[in-house]
Amino acid sequence: MITVLRAGPLTTVQDLGRPGYAHLGVPRSGALDIPALRRANRLAGNPDATAVLETTLMGCRLRFEAPATVAVTGAVATVKLDREPVSGPVVDVPAGGVLEVGRAVRGVRSYLAVAGGIAVEAVLGSRSTDTLAGIGPERLTDGMTLPVGTVSGGVDGVAGDGSEIGEEIELGIRLGPRDDWFDVAGLFGTPYTISPMSNRVGARLAGTAVTRARAGELPSEGVVLGAVQVPADGQPIVFLADHPTTGGYPVIGVVGDVTPLAQARPGTTVRFRDLD
Repeated sequence: MITVLRAGPLTTVQDLGRPGYAHLGVPRSGALDIPALRRANRLAGNPDATAVLETTLMGCRLRFEAPATVAVTGAVATVKLDREPVSGPVVDVPAGGVLEVGRAVRGVRSYLAVAGGIAVEAVLGSRSTDTLAGIGPERLTDGMTLPVGTVSGGVDGVAGDGSEIGEEIELGIRLGPRDDWFDVAGLFGTPYTISPMSNRVGARLAGTAVTRARAGELPSEGVVLGAVQVPADGQPIVFLADHPTTGGYPVIGVVGDVTPLAQARPGTTVRFRDLD
């Protein structure tokens, strides 16, 4: 059992998500930084799909009621055990030990895996918290407790590398289905920055507005992970894990890999590259 002493601004339980339910209005959800989740689980000896904790910017502090092996990956942050900094991503926590993931100094989200996994109840086959639909376990709050699952016999294979965290990222995009509604040259000809209004639903970008080439509005239509929706103000939004499954604003294109956005802090420069 784990007791949450400090939950942080947004700490949630995440795994690989719940694919296959978009027709019911349920997005995949899951960890924003899948490589970091996989690495944390492998370091802790868990299968890749095991549920972990995803923190946001300010980390969290937890007390472990039983001995545990813990791995922390993702954003660069100081990790302390009983107030003492630890070196390396894997920590053996004694019974009663207090582990703290500190403020992220690079990146946004840290991933904390516990051997055996976070054993909250699964919903539609996943333990992920969906912040938009409200499906899955509640976000962590101070004082709540979390069950830990049974430790497995270990996982074969290397842990793998972590995600790159930089001051500028490039996103490959395939245009469509509504690129004919816009002057697409503007999308590729200007850098954008990540807005502070970004969250697990989408990364809001700020920069030169994408110009409409066609007037009018659309009825709502399906949207997918990585869809780049352009609202009336012309500032693109890249949909992330907790995105809605339909939307009324036209989609200019779809980003092939949204992983770099998981660790992109507000102010990070974003450029688009045409994949077609």
